[in-house]
Amino acid sequence: MTAIILAIDQGTTSTRVVAFDSEGKVAASASRELTQHYPQPGWVEHDADEIWDSTIGLLSQVIDRVGRQQVVGVGITNQRETVVVWERATGRPLAPAIVWQDRRTAEFCRQRQADNAWLHEKTGLVLDPYFSASKLRWLLDNFPDGKSAAASGRWACGTIDSYLIYRLTAGRNHVTDVTNASRTLLFNIHTLRWDDELLRYFQIPRELLPEVLPSVGDFGRIVATGQPFDGLPIAGVAGDQQAALFGQCGFETGESKCTYGTGAFFLLHTGATAVRSRHRLLTTLAAQTTASPEYALEGSVFVAGAAVQWLRDGLRLFADSGQSEMLAQTSNDLLPVVFVPGFVGLGAPHWVPEARGAILGLTRNTTPADLARATLEGVAFQVADLLEAAKADAGRITELRADGGMARNSWFLQRQADILGLPVVAAAQSEATSQGAAWLAGLHLGIWSDRSTLRGLFRPGRRFDPQWSDAERQSRRHHWQRAVAAVIAFASTVPTSTP
Repeated sequence: MTAIILAIDQGTTSTRVVAFDSEGKVAASASRELTQHYPQPGWVEHDADEIWDSTIGLLSQVIDRVGRQQVVGVGITNQRETVVVWERATGRPLAPAIVWQDRRTAEFCRQRQADNAWLHEKTGLVLDPYFSASKLRWLLDNFPDGKSAAASGRWACGTIDSYLIYRLTAGRNHVTDVTNASRTLLFNIHTLRWDDELLRYFQIPRELLPEVLPSVGDFGRIVATGQPFDGLPIAGVAGDQQAALFGQCGFETGESKCTYGTGAFFLLHTGATAVRSRHRLLTTLAAQTTASPEYALEGSVFVAGAAVQWLRDGLRLFADSGQSEMLAQTSNDLLPVVFVPGFVGLGAPHWVPEARGAILGLTRNTTPADLARATLEGVAFQVADLLEAAKADAGRITELRADGGMARNSWFLQRQADILGLPVVAAAQSEATSQGAAWLAGLHLGIWSDRSTLRGLFRPGRRFDPQWSDAERQSRRHHWQRAVAAVIAFASTVPTSTP
């Protein structure tokens, strides 16, 4: 009888549970969309109870399909930087989860940009609302007696992985892994510990924080009397992007991937070396399977698939996001429409939280097809900016592995290859993020012996080779860079009180 590993993939727009067998194949899956809450401009929240309810409901559904007797354990991967505060006694969230896209702390970060150098040295990050620390500080500042309640031990906090583990284990395990901890601005990526200087800077009581473990290990057993998942060990945890890198077999120095989901996230494995970016990328921890840390360079595009959703739900250009591929194919490629999808600011390498989206080059002849093409190209150009910075920091990149929802769009992946001037290889397994979480858990549980075994399970998908000339590529990238400069210039003229 084959063993089954369940992967909980708790993302920004949905929760998924995927069952993988010992050959790395998907045995069953189920998903549920989540409600996005936008209470004020620039604010993005989730109902943490909705996340919890979706997780336990989906676990039951998938176990029913594969049979409890085959399931040996669980791995968790999650949207990173999103932060929750809850009561230790009950596990009840005290406020909505503040999502990674949320920009409410932009002014706090703007006023302290002089501190970026030493913060980056310790954490590999930049002072930006994207990361958890300023969000957590905001939560404590906006609760009556918040800091004293947190320091007393009555409250707990964490990223989504930590919140789910706490509730799944009935409060027995308040833990996280190194990849999620490394996204908080509170964790020293060199010592692998919560940093006292950072805690004082953000005024976060240590008593609030989880214990930090490697990505493979004992995260506790599920306590759920009468439920089919009761007693299952949680054996692997990683933030979604590190899980996707692992699921794409990005184990070695120089291997890279980009996941195209709500945002687009590029990671380049740098091995045992924490490469300090000179081009405003992030230094982050890769999934840790031994006692020794591993690192990656990362660049984040805040809006990718979310821009396609905006065409669908905001402009109502089509009913299904997959139709964007068909529309883009019919666009007039000679019409220079450029879309910079900076709805929630620009991430790496620009880091302009005040930026907003802009479409340039509109004429009376502009069609929905042109907007679809410009949207897909806007994502691809942003990713090209990330790879250019990574090559300057860490050397040559020979190909880009792609996964996520947009990686099912062949037109988009071809255009990404054209803009990069590099081959793009789609993941044969669309569940690369879930697969990474399952592989991490399976390593601890002995389903797979080592990384070489996992590499033997990996099968690449379709390869897209660049077709543009160097001259065309440079011309179009120059046009894009002018559009980004205009967006940044406009952001600098907006009053700081404007969200």
